[in-house]
Amino acid sequence: MSTTQSDRLRGLLEPLVAAKGLDLEEIELSKAGRRRMLRVVVDSDEGVELDTCAELSREVSDALDASDVMGEDEYVLEVSSPGADRPLSEHRHYVRAIGRLVKFQLSAEGEKGAGELVARILGVDDEGMDLEVPGVKGRKATARRVAFTDIAKARVEIEFNRKDKKEEEA
Repeated sequence: MSTTQSDRLRGLLEPLVAAKGLDLEEIELSKAGRRRMLRVVVDSDEGVELDTCAELSREVSDALDASDVMGEDEYVLEVSSPGADRPLSEHRHYVRAIGRLVKFQLSAEGEKGAGELVARILGVDDEGMDLEVPGVKGRKATARRVAFTDIAKARVEIEFNRKDKKEEEA
């Protein structure tokens, strides 16, 4: 997707997404056979409901039809929330992952060196985050602080036996 088309799409879509109280996470335009596929990924602190995606999809479709951003060629529009395995890259992604188990790939510049770390995010501030590293073989969990500058990659780990917040509060 050209930068100009990307900028025009972002300019057209951001107000529609923001009006729903959502963040525009990604716009991806790719070829799907003869057609093009426009994928719009949105998120919020509370997550995104299916009905909200459907409403936004209709509004985006109407706005695209009324503009010339997509040109005359056919395209398929997909509006969705990010998958559970989406990489964490923005500050807001880490805030939304508080309480979740995350796999970090640490850079060599970090104070404890490069490597992999799996830990639960307890808190996030402007410089980094406080983590709880699970204990291994009966040992207690340990606290650790990681700066954003020390993170090369991060991705939420799927937990099938994790209690959700409603169960913990009950």
